[in-house]
Amino acid sequence: MTRRILFQIHWFLGITAGLVLALMGVTGATMSFEDEIMAALSPGVVTLAPSLLPRLSPDQIIAAASYQRDGARVTQVVIERDPTLAAEVTFAPPKGIRRGTHMFVDPRTGVLLGPATGEAFFRTVMDLHRWLALPGGPNSIGRQITGFAALSLIFFALSGLYLRWPRRALDWRSWLVLDLRKTGRNLYRTLHAVIGGWLFVFYLLSALTGLTWSYDWYKRGATYVLTGKIGKDDGRRGEPAGTARPLAPAWARFVASEGSRFDRVAITVPTGDKPVVMRMLPRNVRFDRMTDELRFDAVTGALMQAERYAKRGPGATLAANFYALHTGAFFGIAGRILLFVSSLTMPLFTITGLLLYLARRRSKRALAAVAAAMAPSSGMIGSDMLVVYASQTGNAERIARLSAAAFPGASIRELATLDAETLRTAGRALFVVATYGEGDAPDRARKFAATTMSAPIDLGLLDYAVLALGDREYPDFCAFGHRVDAWLHASGGRRLFDRVDLDDADIDAERHWQQQLSAIAGAAIQPDWQRADYASWTLSAREHVNPGSPGCAVYRVVLTPDAQNDWAPGAIAEVLPRHDPDRVGRWLERVDRSDEPGLRETLLDKMLPDDGNAPLQLLAHRDYSIASIAESGTVELLVRACEAPDGGLGIGSGWLTQVAPIGGAVLMRIRDNPGFAPADPAVPIVLIGNGTGLAGLMAHLRDRAARGGAPAWLLYGERSGAHDRPYAAELATLAGDGPLTRIDRAFSRDADCGRYVQHLVADAADEIIDWADRGAAFYVCGSLAGMASAVDAALRAILGDARLEAMAEQGRYCRDIY
Repeated sequence: MTRRILFQIHWFLGITAGLVLALMGVTGATMSFEDEIMAALSPGVVTLAPSLLPRLSPDQIIAAASYQRDGARVTQVVIERDPTLAAEVTFAPPKGIRRGTHMFVDPRTGVLLGPATGEAFFRTVMDLHRWLALPGGPNSIGRQITGFAALSLIFFALSGLYLRWPRRALDWRSWLVLDLRKTGRNLYRTLHAVIGGWLFVFYLLSALTGLTWSYDWYKRGATYVLTGKIGKDDGRRGEPAGTARPLAPAWARFVASEGSRFDRVAITVPTGDKPVVMRMLPRNVRFDRMTDELRFDAVTGALMQAERYAKRGPGATLAANFYALHTGAFFGIAGRILLFVSSLTMPLFTITGLLLYLARRRSKRALAAVAAAMAPSSGMIGSDMLVVYASQTGNAERIARLSAAAFPGASIRELATLDAETLRTAGRALFVVATYGEGDAPDRARKFAATTMSAPIDLGLLDYAVLALGDREYPDFCAFGHRVDAWLHASGGRRLFDRVDLDDADIDAERHWQQQLSAIAGAAIQPDWQRADYASWTLSAREHVNPGSPGCAVYRVVLTPDAQNDWAPGAIAEVLPRHDPDRVGRWLERVDRSDEPGLRETLLDKMLPDDGNAPLQLLAHRDYSIASIAESGTVELLVRACEAPDGGLGIGSGWLTQVAPIGGAVLMRIRDNPGFAPADPAVPIVLIGNGTGLAGLMAHLRDRAARGGAPAWLLYGERSGAHDRPYAAELATLAGDGPLTRIDRAFSRDADCGRYVQHLVADAADEIIDWADRGAAFYVCGSLAGMASAVDAALRAILGDARLEAMAEQGRYCRDIY
């Protein structure tokens, strides 16, 4: 809860005070080298040509300057030791004006040289920095706004440190290494967090010292903390007018005692009975505020008081140098450069924070849209499916709600609200869980992870599947989803299908998850959650490969690309189907819309709703395992012609096996299937499947035959030995002089067999162990219902649960089931 509250305040202040801080950062950086810039821009004003003329006395400089300004009173004069640097005079301001005019003067002639080039610009920049240049100056609301922004900066620094505290806090890389290979939101977060860590100390220093100009109470308090004394007025504001006293006696004494030590001296011209105050900068000091303050009697020139910078205590030194600390000058040129960089970088945090906020808002809007669309069916009852989510930004919740739509009446719960008893009594469950930070659970799921998941519980009645969300740019990709999957399995749960790992931008993994849901839902396929780009392929051949089979017809479908394509064995073909025109005609008649021109063609690629007036959605794609390898130049599929509820052929299988004409165009894309990728050629492979799952296994066999490598073993199940033997001739060739060293077949409808592929696995237990001991990779491809779970159970009985789990983690137990 603390983390959530701090996060909410952090981003709220970030989109408000962050804009002010960005302006303050830019203006602060602009002023970092103000004096040097103006000097460079002002030759003949700030810097002078060498001359043999003697330097005038301070009184002469003041008199000359006053004369040229019609008798205006001079309140301060600055004398430089370097004869090529101009002196400076400040005139008393008119009544009601805070600052007097500042001008440079030639100390050898007394001629006023005017202000430095850029002085007005930098004064405006300072006004922006301190009070946003709002009317009213230092008494305006702007001063309160910048003060609030400085307080916010302290909160940003401290809360940001807490929010980004890495799991491996002692690993310096997690604090300091900036990975610029990341993209999008990950890059914004990395820039925000890592660079914020680099500059943490500098921002605290800027804020803590900057507050002294915003709040007088803060400055007095800080001074008291550092010195034990309440800060006093420096006497330079509101100075009453009066007759100026000559500086000659004091100047003579100063030259006699300090003449060889000073680099610059600022002299306050006294009025009345006040002393002459000189702030002297000694030679070769670190920064220009390391001044000694000397007070002289204006009449006699006697030294009344000398406050030496070198003799100040640490607290007094800090209290006298809030400005030098604020600019970094206190630490010399290196400090100035570092504070310049930190100030200049301030807009980065405003920009990256805003981009992260907008990304979060987009996730929230997407979630709200999904929740609103599902609202009417939220009270339905009928499904035993429990959909659980653990979300940080809302994306996992959005996908969880989309997943639940495949199971009308499914209940949706947040992981944080679950307890062990709810899980024990659930029949089936889908877990959509995000990983946050360095492999951590989302904030609200941390307690569940630390308590309920601390040890296995009895979940022997639970069938489950896990969608793990993460980002491949982080080393602990989907780590929390992996831990949830491992904990559920260790607790006795049975996987409905293998865990799916979803990268933030991986449309393929999301579509794979959606297709698996459709398989276990046993219902119509949902519309695609995201649309993808499809290419046109030519349907070049179609062959019925199991005539006479007691099962549905199976076709070998060959597609030729219009452009070159490449893919790895195990890849999936996504096909965009079209309706049988007869089905569209029957639907138009049923909803009484047959007379609408052009509608029939429009509906060929749309879902046909029960309500004839409902919005039309594009048909979802269908997935098929690719049997061919890229070197063949064609995509080869095995497609079973399934029957639809309305008595016609299924939409996808009907399109490929009956409706699409030979030579016609088929819209298709190929997606990688990393969980079914080929093994190293030196690794033996055991291929297990049934039905049209043989397609996915054939790709691996053909790849092994083309490239050479370790042997392969095929265990395959179908209905009839007499009719269901696709690729029989090619398999015989591969077994005769190719990589296929063994074939085991089972035919479930044959009287002399009556077995399934899982029985082949169980009967070959000793050989299964032998191949596993030799490092073989096991591939299972085929139907989710029945075959996949039965083969998995048989393998676990032979090899042991722990060993099979380890093989899965090593990529040696791969499944493509549907």
